[in-house]
Amino acid sequence: MSIPKLPLPGRAFLSVLGARWGDFWPALRPGLEEILGPVDYESEPIAFYRTGYYDAELGTPILRRVLSFERPLPLDGLAEVKLATNVLEELWARDGRRLFNLDPGYVTQERLVLATGKNFTHRVYLSRGIWADLTLIFQGGDWCDLPWTFPDYAAPEVKKHLTRLRDMYRESLKHLTSSEDTPCPKV
Repeated sequence: MSIPKLPLPGRAFLSVLGARWGDFWPALRPGLEEILGPVDYESEPIAFYRTGYYDAELGTPILRRVLSFERPLPLDGLAEVKLATNVLEELWARDGRRLFNLDPGYVTQERLVLATGKNFTHRVYLSRGIWADLTLIFQGGDWCDLPWTFPDYAAPEVKKHLTRLRDMYRESLKHLTSSEDTPCPKV
């Protein structure tokens, strides 16, 4: 029999996609920090060109920024983060169109997990209409794509930042108290 134990928290991750950065950045950042805590990593803008999925809504050319946050994210808190970022997208929308797309998730030593409101065969339900998408796994010293990994997350320019976040996470583990011996609460 396995004995349930609370997992260590993950490193909060956020991908921000947008074409009109001057209309929302850096003014959006305080709202993100209210949800996730202080930003401790912000990438330079990364060209988003592997799909045209967001072009009609966000405009072009779309750029991405990868962010992470100081405050550890309990893994079971991902659904609440997605719901909060959805509210930000709605608050900033103009004429029924979002100015940006927010993809929250977390990085651990083993994986990148994103939150989504869309079900699919490989996604696991979390709560309140939010699903977890196992986007990438880390094995053999590198990020490994899965059959459903979005092409932009499979790109070397994104994986480079994810590796940096994973390194930051591993460093932060030295300061976290291990929950190896912390049993799950009894129901």
